[in-house]
Amino acid sequence: MPTSHDLSGLMKFLTRDEWRECFAEVFNEHFGRVLDGEGDFEDLAEVLGEHWTNALWGCAFEDFLTQDFEGEPSNMVDEYLKRRGWKERAQARAYIAALRTSVMSLYEVSDVVPGISFVARDLIRGGEPLTVSEGTATKTLKQWDRLAARIVPVMGKAVMAGGVLPFTPKATEILFDGLRGLFGKRNAKKLPAIKDDELQAAAFMFTLSWLFDTLGRVAGPQLQNTDGDEITFHDVRFPLAPGVGADDIAVRLNSIPAFSQADTKFWNWLEETPKGGNQKNAEAPAIDTTMDNGSLVLGNVELKGRFLHLSANSAARAARGTALVQQALGHLVRTPLTKITTVEQMKAERPSEGAQTSRSDIPPEIAEQAIREHVDRHYRETLDQPVKMLGNKTPRQAAKTAAGRQKVADWLKYMENQTAKRPDPTDPLATYSFEWMWKELGVHDLRR
Repeated sequence: MPTSHDLSGLMKFLTRDEWRECFAEVFNEHFGRVLDGEGDFEDLAEVLGEHWTNALWGCAFEDFLTQDFEGEPSNMVDEYLKRRGWKERAQARAYIAALRTSVMSLYEVSDVVPGISFVARDLIRGGEPLTVSEGTATKTLKQWDRLAARIVPVMGKAVMAGGVLPFTPKATEILFDGLRGLFGKRNAKKLPAIKDDELQAAAFMFTLSWLFDTLGRVAGPQLQNTDGDEITFHDVRFPLAPGVGADDIAVRLNSIPAFSQADTKFWNWLEETPKGGNQKNAEAPAIDTTMDNGSLVLGNVELKGRFLHLSANSAARAARGTALVQQALGHLVRTPLTKITTVEQMKAERPSEGAQTSRSDIPPEIAEQAIREHVDRHYRETLDQPVKMLGNKTPRQAAKTAAGRQKVADWLKYMENQTAKRPDPTDPLATYSFEWMWKELGVHDLRR
């Protein structure tokens, strides 16, 4: 940790009797709603891990440093610098003084230079983007990441404080809804203008929004799909009848409205638009796959040799898919066999680290080119398909209005960010360039 971020002196000062109770008030504001008197903060470490509980504690501590309390002294930073400031180096004093007036906000990351800096755009207060000097975090940050953080000036440079939380789109939605409730109209589409002192007083909203989102994803019965079904992986294998070819199967499968052909032997089974606004049945955070246009993928169908494979992540979906396939194909396929794999079995079957795997005989450069061509075709088709993030308008339709252009930009940023986070950095999708889509949709000026 840089010496300018060393707050060990302040930490010791926090143990003084006059500040312990004040910090407890702030701490409760950040975490009381989550712990609800039934647990200790340390219990969160078992769920979230030590790294994130340390980050959360840092967010509450930095908030505490900005607050004035009744009586004298009213602020711990002022008192500390007055009594102990002479012990700190000039850079550390400047950093501590900057924390005194700092404001937590939500920033969008771009132009990352690993080990050196990144550009941060304030999504709440607006203004010109800041170039932030940062060594460690920039080694893992990706384009369009969102961070809740305090960015402060220290000796001519903008630096990021230690309490930093990465925000998902869901956490952002929770935060913005809460801010609209505090400072404007909850159902409004835009955030109201929020002053620095107001945002400073709402610092607890950032930790709560992050916690509600994160705990919702890691706690409770996680492994359900969006229908509320328990996740079990079903592979339904239909033997082809004698004399039946791939073309015969493709014609019948393409007659099923919910089946979307991805290539000559592969189809995505997509959810048809619910009628009457039917609600999903999942009572817990759901696991499922969606297409880039927001369509829910219920399963996949693939031709492999003399067998047609239907895969789905629950018994109910496997039954629905089987019925669809049998109705469409009839005598072209024989009675299917089903293999069921539980999540626990799949984990047990996962190859150990370092295990040898077979390699394709296709040269890497040829395989990469084929993948990119396929992805290009897919995204070009997506430009003319309804996207949920765009209010079920196509990207081309949405890009015709000012409000729609901003939504299109947010959608493109989301796709870029997700592909950049793929586990294998050598994966062709991890380095796929969406530049052409920005230009074709006429929103390249919003790519900042």
